[in-house]
Amino acid sequence: MIHELKTWPKYFSMVELGLKTFELRKEDRGFELGDTLVLKEYLPYAKKYTGNELRVIVICVLRHDDLPDGLAPGYVVMGIEVLAPYIVR
Repeated sequence: MIHELKTWPKYFSMVELGLKTFELRKEDRGFELGDTLVLKEYLPYAKKYTGNELRVIVICVLRHDDLPDGLAPGYVVMGIEVLAPYIVR
C-alpha cells in the first residue's frame, strides 16, 4: 500500500541525508511491512507543500504490543529505507 504523509522540512532533510531511518506516526492507516511512504515536504507555517518528495519503503514495524513500556498505544515506529527522491530544489 502507498501512504502519502506530510513531513516538516527538518525531518524531510534528515531522511534525505540518511540521518533519520525511521518514522514515528499515529497508527491511523494500518501501516505494514513493505508499504511505500511518500514523504511530502510541508511548510507548516505557510500551510503548503514545497513539491519535494521522498519515496521510502517500510522495512520494520514496531507497535505498542512490541514495546509496551516505550511506545504509546495508537502509535507506530517504522524503519524506512529511501527508494527514490523527487526534489524540486
